[in-house]
Amino acid sequence: MLTKCLSLKAPVYFFKNPILSVTKLISFLVLLGLLFSCSSNELTDEETESVLSASSSKAASSPGTPQMMYEGIVGGAGSAIGPGGDLFVTETLTGEISRFNLKTWEKTTFASGFPTMIPAVGIGGAMDIAFIGGTGYVIVSLVGPFFGTPDVVGIYRIDGPNSFTVIADLGAFSEANPPNTSYFLPMGVQYAIETYKGGFLVTDGHHNRVLHVTTSGEITEMRAFPNIVPTGLAVSGNKIYMAETGPVPHYPEDGKVVYFTENSTYAPPVASGASMLVDVEFGLGQSLFALSQGTWNGLGEGSEAFENTGALVKANQDGTFSEIATGLDRPTSLEIVKNTAYVVTRDGEIWSVEDIASGPYGN
Repeated sequence: MLTKCLSLKAPVYFFKNPILSVTKLISFLVLLGLLFSCSSNELTDEETESVLSASSSKAASSPGTPQMMYEGIVGGAGSAIGPGGDLFVTETLTGEISRFNLKTWEKTTFASGFPTMIPAVGIGGAMDIAFIGGTGYVIVSLVGPFFGTPDVVGIYRIDGPNSFTVIADLGAFSEANPPNTSYFLPMGVQYAIETYKGGFLVTDGHHNRVLHVTTSGEITEMRAFPNIVPTGLAVSGNKIYMAETGPVPHYPEDGKVVYFTENSTYAPPVASGASMLVDVEFGLGQSLFALSQGTWNGLGEGSEAFENTGALVKANQDGTFSEIATGLDRPTSLEIVKNTAYVVTRDGEIWSVEDIASGPYGN
């Protein structure tokens, strides 16, 4: 399958005209959604090990109807379960990390002052958050000199309500170590962060790779991929599970969850068949769930899904997905607590879906 992509001559023009790059092309390419990819190569599946032995081959017996729990997040993006079992959400347009009590749904500001999303770009700023103990770490993407701002693309450690420290300059690393796949943003697009062996994993949806970062700021490339647009991450033991949006035109069969280890050669699929996957999480009994942004609207490279076509899906042992909840409006992030899923959407809502996993798990 061939896909249309930009000439590699484009970045030369952008560097000469950094401000015009935002208004004339960057906004088109990253238009309120995931960045496009220019290749349709796929990884070879040479491992057939079953990694979901605990998953049911059918959907949950009676998942609850999605319920909107909060409305009013300003530019919802990433999320994490953190101190006190609360839900923490990044707000890209305000540069804030909001904290939600899952029992009362009281919202408080956990931290503020992070670089914000550049409106003409439509994505970026504080993209995702993860915790090591009680300390939060935020990835900030699509800012910096390329876009005419002084901010750093990197991992920010939260030191207090209004203070932070940049512990890893991901933008500088990416520029100094360009990917093998086609790209036009030298700093990449860092999408998700996940804790791993005392440090972090970070997906780059534009440079098509996963980075490993220590808390002292050492950055290495763990895995490089063909152009499959890696997004959300989940870790179980030494296995890393990763959602793939897939290349333009984002066919459902290209929406996959794959797994790999730090030293493995291949990343075989666990399940496929859900359009524009953006996150993956484990539920009860090692059941595995993924978040589909929805049916691609086809407006161009970088455009998002149609409204209200997103879905929460569950991976089956036969390599397919079953729909657990549908009609979600362009979801961006997923968290699971016990047997309830919490979904953040790009238009500022948080939804819950109860009883997502079938089986004798209980709550």
